[in-house]
Amino acid sequence: MTFEELGLMPRLVEQLKEQGIVDPTPIQIQAIPHALAGRDVMGLAQTGTGKTAAFGLPIMNHLLKVGKKPAPKTVRGLILAPTRELAGQIKDNLTAYSQGTHIKVGLVVGGMSISAQVNRLARGTDLLIATPGRLIDLIERKAVDLSETQFLILDEADQMLDLGFIHALRQIAPLLAAERQTMLFSATMPKHMNELAATYLKNPERVAVSRPGEVADKITQEVHFVAGAAKTDFLIEKLAEHREDAAIVFARTKHGSERLMKTLSKAGYATDSVHGNKSQGQRQRAIDALRSGAIKVLVATDVAARGLDIPDVRFVYNYDLPNVPENYVHRIGRTARAGRDGRAIAFVAPDEMGELKDVEKVLKMEIPIASGRRWDLVPGVDTRKPKRKQPSGRGGGGGGGAGGRRHDDHRGKGQPRGGRGTAPKAPSARNEAKTALEGRWDPTNDGPALEAPKPKGRKSKAQSSDHAQGPVGNGARPQRGPAGGKFSGKPKGRGGKPKGKPNMGGNAKPRRPKA
Repeated sequence: MTFEELGLMPRLVEQLKEQGIVDPTPIQIQAIPHALAGRDVMGLAQTGTGKTAAFGLPIMNHLLKVGKKPAPKTVRGLILAPTRELAGQIKDNLTAYSQGTHIKVGLVVGGMSISAQVNRLARGTDLLIATPGRLIDLIERKAVDLSETQFLILDEADQMLDLGFIHALRQIAPLLAAERQTMLFSATMPKHMNELAATYLKNPERVAVSRPGEVADKITQEVHFVAGAAKTDFLIEKLAEHREDAAIVFARTKHGSERLMKTLSKAGYATDSVHGNKSQGQRQRAIDALRSGAIKVLVATDVAARGLDIPDVRFVYNYDLPNVPENYVHRIGRTARAGRDGRAIAFVAPDEMGELKDVEKVLKMEIPIASGRRWDLVPGVDTRKPKRKQPSGRGGGGGGGAGGRRHDDHRGKGQPRGGRGTAPKAPSARNEAKTALEGRWDPTNDGPALEAPKPKGRKSKAQSSDHAQGPVGNGARPQRGPAGGKFSGKPKGRGGKPKGKPNMGGNAKPRRPKA
């Protein structure tokens, strides 16, 4: 099968040939004919399988037939992406495909000058790639008119669900042309995806080239059962085994990522970090540095788990397991790109056993054990999440409601807040075992190395790092709860508020995600 046989215009085919793209991928073979016929499409495929071309080429094919320029402020095709990094990559790909044509490709994301984006939108745009939060900002400024938008693409739609962007989508979708073509693409298929498709797609053609939770064949997975306080030292030892290979290390929190990056830098590794506290320019420079080889280790939150195509990444470390199990698939999909081999290495502390079981349920397999024993098989080890203390209701209180959280980071669920004034309890046998687990990990053993606790006094760096969530010491408060990880549910009616289902079409005022 060739692109010509799929029905693309010769002009587009020639442009693809100039870039060395000759043979369509399986997802392109399945999706492009339906998209060219004007059908709505619901596509399931792993990252790195050519999804961008699967939806981008048919739209361009249509736009090439339109001779006139778009009217000022109007947009002919809208592509929504959950993260700035993914949006930027889509823009780069579509710009390359449209070289030598009249098609204008635009990008609007947070972390960049909104006034410059307003000026560019004023001239009209053929294809606009956007993060939902920044697009809503521009809509409210009346800088963009979506009434003539005939194409809507939702890329990585499953992450839209995870991050709460459905509220923004509910605000954006009614502004588009009533008669439009909608395509939805995702690497996983969570239970709410069908409801999303039923709301925004009309009799979609379903195409799939992978099962939900399936990972690339060339990714070798392994898990190490490591006490939380020993993770950092163990990571440094593992990185030393492949100093010349590019690696991405995923941590759960922004602050934990930044501290881990600084620790690795002090240990002699060329490293940088990507997370929600970094500006878009800082994030892009870090990614570019990994691509160029200027750095070898990138520490990131889940903001970097989607869409990044860095072919030379050989290793992906899950320093902390994700709260959303499907994100594990996206994280390890950063390796084994372009037909190369890759390794995915996970560190699991005792209180991450719940996350591990959720991940293995998605994968439909147990991850091979490289060192240690499963914590749930070790006598005396407490694998429960630490209980989060309830606020007293009096002043002080920790501050920061949900309205101030960013949606491009996942926070840990049920993480300890820490506190003062709590009387110490007499040590139980279980607590003594847990204290022993905070000692040094011996990865050569087939079971946990339970060293006696060190004398009280000044803590070592390893002991002061926060259990199971990366280093959080030095008085920093762990982040609370995932940002927008649940839907608000359907609007209240006679039957009350149903649980567990997203509100796909209500009129409730949405809380704006930050792009």
